[in-house]
Amino acid sequence: MKLALCQYAVKWEDKEANKKRIEGLFEACPRKKEIDWLIFSEMTLSGFTMNTSVAELSGSDKDFFRDLAQRNNINVSYGGVENGFNNLITLNRHGDRVNTYSKIHLYAFGGEDKHYKAGSKQELFELEGLKIMPAVCFDLRFPYLFWKMAENADLYLVIAAWPMRRAEHWITMLRARAIENQAYCVGANRIGLEGKLEYSGNSMCFDPLGKTALDAGTGEGVFVSETDVTRELVAKTRERYPFLKERKNLPWQ
Repeated sequence: MKLALCQYAVKWEDKEANKKRIEGLFEACPRKKEIDWLIFSEMTLSGFTMNTSVAELSGSDKDFFRDLAQRNNINVSYGGVENGFNNLITLNRHGDRVNTYSKIHLYAFGGEDKHYKAGSKQELFELEGLKIMPAVCFDLRFPYLFWKMAENADLYLVIAAWPMRRAEHWITMLRARAIENQAYCVGANRIGLEGKLEYSGNSMCFDPLGKTALDAGTGEGVFVSETDVTRELVAKTRERYPFLKERKNLPWQ
């Protein structure tokens, strides 16, 4: 499966402007016909705002992504708030919802826990033969989430609004989750300014050996992987290096 990461400068709390920007970036992508799965960052249309009424997805917001999937025959993953939860939503090529994950670890350092409700359930879903575990931003700092799903997950999907000042943490942890669990790890982040915060993007995909399969750098656009993401590579890696079988269930876990 050929995946693509949409990395753009979100206009603060302006959903309609952001929809137009997304449409423009997608149409400008010279490789758009190759895309099987298009992935966006956290709170895709609003930015990482604590203004809950703005962040909440409307019917027209959901229609926008559904139409994007249907018109272009692609799977789509995006972020938005529903019923007070910070969600990662995935649609299939028909625009049907195949999974909704609610962010478990809210970013208390930034006050997110005072405005949104925390999710309580991990998810695992299948998309065109790949078993995928979704996560949102701050979840990345908690490796037990990823370890728990390792035996069954082929790919970890992390959408985020991760600031530039901690970009090295973002890149390091994405690669670490891939290596330690022998699975793909995909991270979709934004660029641009949000008040005093600057975002550098660095949307990436690492393969099960931690090799870079896609690096969007710090630019704006829709970035398409050069190689397919395959379940076969995950299986081959785990067969060649059967490290997951060496894990222990210790008394304090």
